Amino acid sequence: MTAVSAASSATAVATRRRGSQKWGRILLHVAVIALMILWLLPTIGLLINSLRPPIDVARSGWWTAFFPPWNFTIDNYQQVLSRNGMASAFVNSLLITIPATVIPIAVAAFAAYAFSWMRFPGRDIVFVGLVGLLVIPLQTTFVPLLTLLGPKGIHLLGAGPGAFVAIWLAHTGYGLPFAIFLLTGYMRGLPKEVFESAAIDGAGHASAFFRLALPMSVPVLAALAIFQFLFVWNDLLVALMYIGAQNAANLPLTIAISNLSTSLGGDWQLLMAAAFISMALPLIVFFALQRYFVRGITGGAVKG
Repeated sequence: MTAVSAASSATAVATRRRGSQKWGRILLHVAVIALMILWLLPTIGLLINSLRPPIDVARSGWWTAFFPPWNFTIDNYQQVLSRNGMASAFVNSLLITIPATVIPIAVAAFAAYAFSWMRFPGRDIVFVGLVGLLVIPLQTTFVPLLTLLGPKGIHLLGAGPGAFVAIWLAHTGYGLPFAIFLLTGYMRGLPKEVFESAAIDGAGHASAFFRLALPMSVPVLAALAIFQFLFVWNDLLVALMYIGAQNAANLPLTIAISNLSTSLGGDWQLLMAAAFISMALPLIVFFALQRYFVRGITGGAVKG
């Protein structure tokens, strides 16, 4: 009888524990969903107001658009893209962002492999020095870089294709310390046996890098691409410094939106349409690569 009572008590305790765990998971999911909705509200309001005519935006809040009569329009997007140079600015942002994302990731991948699997004098000292560059504010680099890239240097600043080259080089320099740090932490955690087997089979460092290290580092490369793409796409300060607000033909989307906000004043619906145009592509990039994001970040953070 004692054994039966003990078994019944254990079953009751296990049932209560499972019930409490179930309610705990439910409360956690409710809290996460509530926070997600709260976080998305500004974006939802931005999207809805960008699809409303000016009179509705001035007269009522965005939440009233859910009730009839519905009066949505894409005229705001047409005006922004046609009248205010946003289409050319969007193309300029692509011309700036894609190379400024690919170049530092490519350079950092080579450097990370060298710091992880090659032996050379001063390797650790050089790596610590590169990581230490993370704490240097980018504002302190403007004067020397503008001198180097300006008329007294290699003359890449100003209008024309040279301005794009200048900002590519600037973003490469700004992005390399973090990129090398993240990729090195991940590559040092790759299986050592795989590289040893490749060396026994006669593979050199080039073969090991392209055939082993790069394919196994896809998650961290994708995560780094998200970071670098978002940083360059949303950048305003670096673009102002190395392109300049006066070079209208080369202005990226961030500067165009900044000029739009001062020239249009109270046309909030146009500003919202322009803002949503600027955030649409980063969202696409993030959702396309998000399955690699957590795996790449956690791998690069805890390994090495």
